[in-house]
Amino acid sequence: MIGAVLFDCDGVLADTELLVNQLVAVELTARGWVMDAADARRQFLGLAWPDIRPLVEARTGPLPPGWEQGFGHRIAELLARETMPVDGALDAVRHVAARLPVAVASNSSREELATKMARLGLAELFGPRVFSFEDVSRPKPAPDIYLAAAHACGVEPARCVVVEDSVTGVRAGRAAGCIVMGLAHETPAETLHAAGAIPFFGMADLPELLCL
Repeated sequence: MIGAVLFDCDGVLADTELLVNQLVAVELTARGWVMDAADARRQFLGLAWPDIRPLVEARTGPLPPGWEQGFGHRIAELLARETMPVDGALDAVRHVAARLPVAVASNSSREELATKMARLGLAELFGPRVFSFEDVSRPKPAPDIYLAAAHACGVEPARCVVVEDSVTGVRAGRAAGCIVMGLAHETPAETLHAAGAIPFFGMADLPELLCL
């Protein structure tokens, strides 16, 4: 029996990936790694800043100290103005949360994640069960963040369903021992399935798929 549902944020709850990828593309192009938003998505989907920085430095040379914190603050300012929900996500989360414990587990920074939760009106619903990569020792694809989220819900990981949209996130959920549902709107269903997820195609369908 399902005991809790653990949500990724970007691409699952918040429709932020185009906004952020456009900003990343402009920033890195200015530093000499020429790319567009689609390139940024392919390079960095699901990754946290500790994993992004060495990839960038390999192409641009050393970044200044604190670069990711400063750039992350610029991203948070953008998200505070323009974050929109993924279609069907808000109603789905509220339906699930009325029946089961829920948590958010994201490779975003704390500042970015808090901004998105506030903008979407979900901060109170999730309460303290909101986890950034900064809250654990290792970001996704390590299992740490989903183990922490399951613990916060008081549920064994094997009884938790993770909702993800990236291969990195699917691997994290599987490594934690959770059941993983893969939202196939950007990443193909067959790619998510190969990583170990059960694909589905719309957040509005999630409560029914979970028999809630």
